[in-house]
Amino acid sequence: ATASYEGADAIMLSAEAAAGSYPVQAVTMMNSVAEEVEGDETYRAIIEASRKIKRDTVADAIVHAARELAETANVAAICCFTHSGTTASLVSRERPTVPIIALPPFPETARRLSLSWGMPCATTGTVARFKMAVVKAARIAREMGLAAVDDQIVVTAGVPFNVSGTTNILRVAPCDESLIFSAEPG
Repeated sequence: ATASYEGADAIMLSAEAAAGSYPVQAVTMMNSVAEEVEGDETYRAIIEASRKIKRDTVADAIVHAARELAETANVAAICCFTHSGTTASLVSRERPTVPIIALPPFPETARRLSLSWGMPCATTGTVARFKMAVVKAARIAREMGLAAVDDQIVVTAGVPFNVSGTTNILRVAPCDESLIFSAEPG
C-alpha cells in the first residue's frame, strides 16, 4: 500500500512471497491492495501533491500540456507514439487521471513500458504520416475499450516519425475515423 501511495510505477512479489506455496493468492491480494489504494479519495491528492513539474524541453512541455488537456477537455485517453519509450515515460511521470496508451513500433519497447504507471501498450510498427497515426491511435483506444467512437483522445508524437527524441506534436482528435478523414483531406 505504501508503494502505491508513494506513486510507484509497479509493485511485485519478492523472495518467499513469489516462490511460496500460494503465489496466485499472493498476487491476487497485492492487486486487491493496489486497487483499494487507488480508489482511496486521498490517493489522488497525494499523487497531485508529489508531482514535480518539469518543463526543460519541448517534450516536457508537450506531455504536461497533454495531461492538462486530457483532464480539462474530458478526453478518454492519452495516446503516445514513442520510438524509444521516452515520451510515454514522460507522460506516465505526469500521472494523468486518464489512461495512457503507449504506441511504440517495437515489442521490446512495449514490454519495458508495460511496467510504467498507468500504461497499456500496443505495438504499431512504423508509421509514416501523422494522420494515419491518429487513425491508428483512435482504433487502438477503441479496441482496448478505453474510448468509444464518440470520445476524443490526445495524441502525442514526433515528426519526423521513427526517430527518437523528436516529440513535437500534440493533437486532440476524435475517435470517429470519419471525422479524422473529413477534417484533413489527403
